Amino acid sequence: MAIELGNYSEDKLKTILKEFKVAQKEYSFKSLTAGYINDTFLVFSEEKPLFILQRINHNIFENIEGLMMNINSALKYLKGEEYEQIKLIPALSGKAYASHKSGYWRVMTYITNSTTYDNTAEGEIAFEAGRIIGRFHTLLAHEPIALYTDTIPKFHDLELRKMQFLAALARASDKKKEIAKKAILFSKDMLVKLTAMHNSNLPQRVCHNDTKLNNILFSKETKKALCLIDLDTLMTGYFHFDFGDAIRTIVNTAPEDEQEHSKITFDKNLFEAFLDGLASNDSFLTPEEIKALPYGVLLMPFLHGIRALTDYLNGNIYYKVAYENQNLDRCLSLFDFTEKAFSNIDYMRTVLSEKLKSSRH
Repeated sequence: MAIELGNYSEDKLKTILKEFKVAQKEYSFKSLTAGYINDTFLVFSEEKPLFILQRINHNIFENIEGLMMNINSALKYLKGEEYEQIKLIPALSGKAYASHKSGYWRVMTYITNSTTYDNTAEGEIAFEAGRIIGRFHTLLAHEPIALYTDTIPKFHDLELRKMQFLAALARASDKKKEIAKKAILFSKDMLVKLTAMHNSNLPQRVCHNDTKLNNILFSKETKKALCLIDLDTLMTGYFHFDFGDAIRTIVNTAPEDEQEHSKITFDKNLFEAFLDGLASNDSFLTPEEIKALPYGVLLMPFLHGIRALTDYLNGNIYYKVAYENQNLDRCLSLFDFTEKAFSNIDYMRTVLSEKLKSSRH
């Protein structure tokens, strides 16, 4: 009897897997539901996990060719000492992905004895997250950004997210606007503050662009960070994007859509442990980039929050939601963290200047 795995039967997944250069034998599948965007399955042979099979959401990632070229290019360098390599298994066509009637699929190697954390209270995990993000950037530091396609143009562009928010606000029902009144007022106020802090004179880098804690693989045995996963948003960006996104999920020990805001934290010990991990790599940041890091800590949770608010106002068409107001709860949680980070901005500036050395070449 076929096992149902979300929208896919086991037989259908077996058919898709046959389009890749994997040994022809009996496989079983387990659905992984942590992601908001793609459909992801762990592939087993004789109960041993071997691969990740993933359908790429082409409604969100329209340029599949560019996206897979970015990943393929970066994976050649994301390896070596202190960084576990992930490999793409090519399709029978020779491409890095397979086009199927159900969409676009890829297969990657699975790193055994690995795990992820949605949040943490452990300094050791925060340190390792900082170390592996620094390692990721040092490995890609000399990659020419011209080789990378912006698969989601202006992904972290504050002006674009402002325009999308205002357009959704203009279309939203009075009822939704009343329910989201607090979030709407906070958005308008924070947009003014962040626009005033923006510095456009920063070097572009090849960035992950989605460095939340659960996009880092850790060893189950040693808790050592192994590598970054979910590379769909890998493209050009600014280091404060990756820094801010990591901080929002590491120094806050509560879940992303926590409704009890007293549980949302800005844990200074975790912040400093993350910085120590980052600083354990060779210096690669310019003085201006280091100065922009507190801005990144405010920008990233705010951007995620205003995107969730925009999606709520639009009727939940982008993110998968488990209940009607989940996007609003997520938004309010992210805005609460933004507020707490803002109150710690002087502290962040002081600690960053103490712990991070800049590279002047």
